[in-house]
Amino acid sequence: MALLVALVATLALLCCGGSVSALLLGGFGDDSEDLKLTSAGCGAAGPVDPESKLPRIRPYGPNQIKNAAIIINVGAKMKLPPRAWVIAVATAMQESRLTNLGHLGERNDHDSLGLFQQRPSSGWGTPDEVTDPEYAATKFYEKLKKVKNWDDLPLTRAAQRVQISAYPSAYAKHEPIATQIVNALADGAANAVGDSLSMVCASADQVSASGWTNPLAKNGKGKHKSVVGSGFRTASRPSHQGVDLIVGTGTPVRSVASGVVSRIKCDETFSGKKDCDVAGYPGKGGCGWMLEIRHAGNIMTRYCHLVERPDLQAGQEVAAGQVVGLSGTSGNSSGPHLHFEVHLNNDRSSKSAVDPVQFMAQHGSPLGGAG
Repeated sequence: MALLVALVATLALLCCGGSVSALLLGGFGDDSEDLKLTSAGCGAAGPVDPESKLPRIRPYGPNQIKNAAIIINVGAKMKLPPRAWVIAVATAMQESRLTNLGHLGERNDHDSLGLFQQRPSSGWGTPDEVTDPEYAATKFYEKLKKVKNWDDLPLTRAAQRVQISAYPSAYAKHEPIATQIVNALADGAANAVGDSLSMVCASADQVSASGWTNPLAKNGKGKHKSVVGSGFRTASRPSHQGVDLIVGTGTPVRSVASGVVSRIKCDETFSGKKDCDVAGYPGKGGCGWMLEIRHAGNIMTRYCHLVERPDLQAGQEVAAGQVVGLSGTSGNSSGPHLHFEVHLNNDRSSKSAVDPVQFMAQHGSPLGGAG
């Protein structure tokens, strides 16, 4: 332990810098600003009764929140994991804004009806059936279960396999609020893993129902015991826009959520030839090999000091938990570690950075112990 403490103290001065741009997966409206993630009991108390008094969750009204509660309860009765609930709620948000749509005349997409715009002419059921929220949710889940590896797919892909929408990327922007709705209506279930019969808080080596995971997790094959060394904007380092996770060189680094690669670069600011393929040193400047990924909800994550250029391309989609690089000590660094940042509003400037420890804990994926 003394050795670990000494290592943390030594590495507390590690690293970095960096900065993301605007784009791709879109966000949600300003009305959602008051909607807070609730970790609560990681689903222990189960979903609330749709007929009970439900919380007010802007920008949705009481009937819309009741429909979300019905969707969640149907998923629980079908013994599906909370990840399915998040996917279903997000899909209904896109298809109907959680409103049980009747026939819309010329505005209707053919004969699409109900929460999921299911079409009787395509075999989803009769008009009366598909406008019954419980029936509609059941049919959605039944088809979702038939999608191969649906629980490993990005939300937008899983939803699209069920819906076959003309706008296949539209579902992703609803994932953050769908996650929050599931947490609010099901005792923090979006921060859990398992199903309605056996649900526990996600550990650092698992992707939670919210779709988030630890950047150094190993997806069930064991986990790296990373330690948070230098923290976010500490008194000694007020311009440190992320946290340093202390791990050895070559540790797999994983995308913390599904998203799109937005930038890969050798970020060094010293005079002369850039060379991120060699070990860095204090004062060299920059993040070394740096990767940025844009996620749903206008969130960007940055991974610095990688040992080599990630084998990825800008514009490439990545899944939660997918290995996107290997840790190292390139750039402005005095030892092996991963510098990890979270930015809001798809803004790569320092003003948009938030504390990764708090952010990841809120998303059910704690980063590890503090140094």
